[in-house]
Amino acid sequence: MIHIDMNKLKYVLMGLAAVTITSCADLGYNEASSRDEDWTYNSPINGVKALVYDVYAQVPSEFKDNIYGSGALIASATDEAEFAHSYSPIQKYYNGGWTPSYPFADTWERSYRAITQIHMYLERIQHIDLSDYEYDPNYQTMKQQFEIFPYELRFLRAYFYFELVRAYGDVPLVTTTLTNAQANSVKRTPAKDVFQFIIDELDAVAEYLPVSYNDVPGQEIGRATRGAALALKARVLLYEASPLFNPGNNKELWKKAAAASKVIIDNAPLWGYKLSKYADLWGHESFTNPEFIFVLGTQASNDFEKYNYPTGIENGNSGNCPTQSLIDAYEYQADGKTFKEKHPGNIDVTTEKPYEGLDPRFALTIVKNGDLWPSNAAQQISIETWQGGFNGAPKYGATPTGYYLKKYVDGNCVTTANNQTTTRHNWIVMRLAEFYLNYAEAMYNYYGDADAKGEFGMSANEAINVLRRRPDIQMPEFKGSSNFMEHYMRERMVELAFEGHRFWDVRRWKKGPEFFRNIDVADFKLDSNGALILNRKTETRQWDDKYYLFPIPQSELKKNGNLTQNPNW
Repeated sequence: MIHIDMNKLKYVLMGLAAVTITSCADLGYNEASSRDEDWTYNSPINGVKALVYDVYAQVPSEFKDNIYGSGALIASATDEAEFAHSYSPIQKYYNGGWTPSYPFADTWERSYRAITQIHMYLERIQHIDLSDYEYDPNYQTMKQQFEIFPYELRFLRAYFYFELVRAYGDVPLVTTTLTNAQANSVKRTPAKDVFQFIIDELDAVAEYLPVSYNDVPGQEIGRATRGAALALKARVLLYEASPLFNPGNNKELWKKAAAASKVIIDNAPLWGYKLSKYADLWGHESFTNPEFIFVLGTQASNDFEKYNYPTGIENGNSGNCPTQSLIDAYEYQADGKTFKEKHPGNIDVTTEKPYEGLDPRFALTIVKNGDLWPSNAAQQISIETWQGGFNGAPKYGATPTGYYLKKYVDGNCVTTANNQTTTRHNWIVMRLAEFYLNYAEAMYNYYGDADAKGEFGMSANEAINVLRRRPDIQMPEFKGSSNFMEHYMRERMVELAFEGHRFWDVRRWKKGPEFFRNIDVADFKLDSNGALILNRKTETRQWDDKYYLFPIPQSELKKNGNLTQNPNW
């Protein structure tokens, strides 16, 4: 274990994040903030607790971080959506602007910075002395919190290493603080070893984390629980079993992934998790939703509404516009056929009424032409996305896809110049429905039969049908194994739309050319008789197989000759 004299190194205790000068972090230890090492560990209430919460603050949240500017979600780098404004950096993922010199996003820097902070705490835990607070009325509360902190931070370290390995593959695996010289000579660790470290860590800390914080002092949301640790383990195992990281299709990896997801499903009632209504996944009070396993809240704001309300709505900027490719994935309740199966070409929307009878998740996720939106009475109008319509081209920033986003957008927010209202937004990191899907994928890939219950007592189809039978969804059940993965991928896209999964799912499946090269959008026009016609258009985006993994930032390679670049970057 390596210790560093913090008084001599107040500005540069950078650990692995010090691989680059540009990503160095003083981690708040400087005279300006007075957060030197003595202050941090001798003033535990304000010092160590703040350090722990600083680490939590670095867990990615698309509502809080706004990495790509103007509220662009990573969904707009997939076939789920297109961002309405061409100036957004999100489009560099597919327009050729993504390079090692412009590496995108801040995954490397953010993750290693957080990992360094965690190492600082774990290596100095013996410095913490609570004896001065023994007679404080909150002493037992404080003691209980400080007993949990190390396990929370080990969970977070595992989380940040997962962020790294899924983005870059092989990454340096370091578990102590490093000097600058050491940091600038680390080598990449094989992904399989990084996966194993994450899994071992989560197994080690899970039993020491509370099932919930309802009975733990503070009761903050967004903190690591036993369920969150084991759910992250299940997700990690699914990624490790997927084609990107399992090219030889080792079936045992799929079995381990199925077993881990089944643990979440079986223990959900005991841990207080249950599936909720789809409409309850967002909104002002959604942070209490019992389906959430790990969620990151934000302060009340209407920024997300301003980013995504349609052009034509006061302060609306269109934002992340759902594609026709996403709409085509929704099925009809009557027979389970997809939108595209029933309407493969151009559509007379006026006479055919193609949106009637679709999966209820469609209306909860998408704003289409003719919808009354937003919900608040001060701004509600009938949305017009056709060319020349009130919310359509050629207005600046109008939807390029024919649709606007509803999911996560709180239509009750008023964004007028006067009398604006705000709401909380909660970024879903993990929720129960994901693990029914993860389980189904792992079971099918292990058994090759979607109806096989195997040793876990639930088939892939049965897991999917739990979601499709929810009272507010009521979709036809999955049956048999014919084209199961095609149906499953579509179901996963619909259920988890705009939750940040699609970008990574398509990569781990190695399906980039199939899903991310040609994206369908809708171009709505009124014909000479006043009928609304949906004209299908296909947009071709750039895809290169090197995109399966992120480029190692060029600045990192310059600082450390032992690092190597990912293939073809």
